[in-house]
Amino acid sequence: MDHTPTAPRTTAVSVDAATAFLEQFHAETTPAQTLAGRLDEVRREIDETGTYVHTPDELTFGARVAWRNAARCIGRLYWNSLRVRDRRGVSAPSDVAAECVAHLRDAGRDGRIRSTITVFAPDRPGEAGPRIHNEQLVRYAGHRTASGRVRGDGRYADFTDRAVGLGWERPDPPGRFDVLPLLVSRGDAAPELFEIPPDAVLEVPLHHPEHAWFAELRLRWHAVPAISNMPLEVGGVTYPAAPFNGWYLGTEIGARNLADADRYDLLPVIGDRLGLDTTSERTLWRDRAMLEMLRAVQHSFDTAGVTMADHHTESERFLTHVAREESAGRRCPADWSWIVPPVSGGLTKVYHRYYDEPDPATRPAYLPPTA
Repeated sequence: MDHTPTAPRTTAVSVDAATAFLEQFHAETTPAQTLAGRLDEVRREIDETGTYVHTPDELTFGARVAWRNAARCIGRLYWNSLRVRDRRGVSAPSDVAAECVAHLRDAGRDGRIRSTITVFAPDRPGEAGPRIHNEQLVRYAGHRTASGRVRGDGRYADFTDRAVGLGWERPDPPGRFDVLPLLVSRGDAAPELFEIPPDAVLEVPLHHPEHAWFAELRLRWHAVPAISNMPLEVGGVTYPAAPFNGWYLGTEIGARNLADADRYDLLPVIGDRLGLDTTSERTLWRDRAMLEMLRAVQHSFDTAGVTMADHHTESERFLTHVAREESAGRRCPADWSWIVPPVSGGLTKVYHRYYDEPDPATRPAYLPPTA
């Protein structure tokens, strides 16, 4: 994702922001405490400390509604089932890293992927909370070679160099699917390195339902897409480390991660193995190669029993979500360029309509990355 970095919030929380959130929380749920009583508590807390502490129910509601508000996500139908791991007492980098590993295990469940968020200590006035510098908890290294090429994921060559500069030892020999370490810092302090145990990373070897040679490419991909560098803001309180995951849409892997020229750039390899005429774009060899890549990804995840959505089904479900939101009297902002899948977009119903424009001021929300 391309975002403008957002500085950690270390100033006092806005009473207006807290009030707006609590009014929404009380309008959509049935808390035991009255709104007036809770507002009195929160205002006193902010007056005394510059911030306030969400109840577990408020935190859960805020994290779920932030997902509901995520304009780039097609999988929002499931927003109200997000599992919240409350780890607000955790701020030391080593403890944050350990909980991130636990998150991967809890969310992975041997392939039955569960939408999960782990919320760590918030920013407080004069004190920044922990930060996870990785874009996702699991990403593969990009190793620069002497020839100037990259072995592995080209998008993460710079991040890989950064990890090496901080003391990470590259595998010898460097591979194409080496899991990067976690870089975690206490506030704006220098990040510390933490390896992710191999047994915490659920991976799926890729093979094709018809072409046996596909397995010879020795491709694989991890199963839990846990975004980890987008702060969660709820009622004026910012949680800078709040990794969250749903499950993969097949096109994310088959049509982007493994196909993009600045990532693994595998379409020429697939086209060649399929015997396609790659001398001209007019033969549509890229389109045909991408479709077979996508078939392999979805077939492999299905065979392994690992949760994965397909773009046709998820498009239908997203429109169900839009209808539910409209019935509830709520706007459903969506970024068309992210909602429409990168394969066969015109064959999906999400292609043939417009959506409410996203409002950057909407809260609760997952904010642009801090680094």
